[in-house]
Amino acid sequence: MQRVVIRPDNPDTRDIKMIAEKMNKGDVIIFPTDTVYAMGCIMTKKSSIERIIKISGKKEKQAKLSLICKDIKTVADFTLPYSNHIFKSMKRYLPGPYTFILNANNFVTKYFKNNKKEIGIRIPNNKIVLELMEYLDAPIISTSLNNEDVSEYFIDPEKIEDTYEHQVDYLIDGGLGEAVGSTVLDCTSGDIEVMRLGKGPVD
Repeated sequence: MQRVVIRPDNPDTRDIKMIAEKMNKGDVIIFPTDTVYAMGCIMTKKSSIERIIKISGKKEKQAKLSLICKDIKTVADFTLPYSNHIFKSMKRYLPGPYTFILNANNFVTKYFKNNKKEIGIRIPNNKIVLELMEYLDAPIISTSLNNEDVSEYFIDPEKIEDTYEHQVDYLIDGGLGEAVGSTVLDCTSGDIEVMRLGKGPVD
């Protein structure tokens, strides 16, 4: 693992471009978001997705993989059509600490063994992630580094490095993360249902 310290308020574009180039070739990274740290890869590399699932120690259905998109406009490229009500909610809450569960289209399902029908969509309010997305060939498939028993392991870059040193290619050190996950909103039925209250408030 190579650890790269990047200022969250003013990311170094050279470092961002370097990591994006590695990800476009299939590297797996750990990176900060606006909630907990996450592990991810570019979505078009099946072998990298399988690697993330293996590292997480979970089966594909249990890994709770999300798709990090660069903006709301891009989301429609990876999901089935959704209502204007859902679009307005996404526009209101994103970028932010929310995961919108939407029905995935065939472009997404072909990258998963179990023909995944739903996908979590994230656009974190984090400058490092948002700038990284500008240089990637496709969205990021990610899973949170969270564990209810040892959540502190996954917010401190020092402990993250100790745990995953020989398992991933890069760690973006953006300082301490948060121990609270995103608020999860299930939109697959056409309505919006709160599945989990996290950092993002819902009114």
